[in-house]
Formats: sequence, C-alpha cells, structure tokens
Amino acid sequence: MKLGNLFLASISCCMLLYSCKPDAADQTEKAKQEIARTEKDFEKMAAEKGLAEAFWHFADSNAVIKRKNDSLVQGKENIKIFFSAEYFKTATVKWSPDFIDASSSGDMGYTYGKYTWQSKDSSGTIEEAKGVFHTVWKKQKDGSWKYVWD
Repeated sequence: MKLGNLFLASISCCMLLYSCKPDAADQTEKAKQEIARTEKDFEKMAAEKGLAEAFWHFADSNAVIKRKNDSLVQGKENIKIFFSAEYFKTATVKWSPDFIDASSSGDMGYTYGKYTWQSKDSSGTIEEAKGVFHTVWKKQKDGSWKYVWD
C-alpha cells in the first residue's frame, strides 16, 4: 500500500512540474517582445550616439554584417571599425521591423523590415537610400539580445 501511495505521489509531482514548464508559445511571444524592444533601443542609440557605437553595442562578439558588394565584416570590433569611417559620421538610419519571429526555446529570433539611410556628401547634399534589412538575434547569457547577422 505504501508503495502505491509513493508511486501516486511521484506521478503527481511529475505532472505538477511539467505543468509549470513555460509553454513554447509563451517563450516565443516573450522573445518576440524582447526583440522588438531591442530593435527600438538599437535604432534610438544609432540616432543618439552614432552608428559605430550602436552597431558595436548590439553586436554579438561573433556578429557578421553584409554590406556593399556582398562584403562581410566579421566580429564586433571590426564592425565598430567599419562604422567609424568618415562616411558614417554624417549618416543616419531609421528602420522598423515588419516581421519578428523567435524560436520556441526563446533564445534565437529574427526580424526583417524596411530602412531609410541618409548621409551628407562633401557639399552637404543629403543622399538617401532605402532597402530591406534582415537581422538574426541571439539571446545572451545575461538575458540581453545581440545580433549575430545583419
């Protein structure tokens, strides 16, 4: 009889623990909300502190960005060097994700949407480019989100 009660108690505990596990849909939704906030913070920092600081701050240590002529810039420090070029000191960028998704485990996600890039040439004329961005995000051990691909 005692063995039967122990078995029932064990099954009950297992069911209770399983029911407390966060639902995958909840994890995904939470991650999507966090990524949306991170995108806004990223854009805000780019406007306030410049592109080099923002792209450095939000980059994973192993991040990669693809730029003109399909060239790749690899690593957080190289990304900061890339955006420290004179051309980018007068540049601004605005973007907004049209779509955000995340893994069921809530540790990876991606966004895509439209951006508008503006910069001044040497005569002060503003040049504008528009396009589509795609960013892959990875949740860090401290709970923050950093891009691994942009």
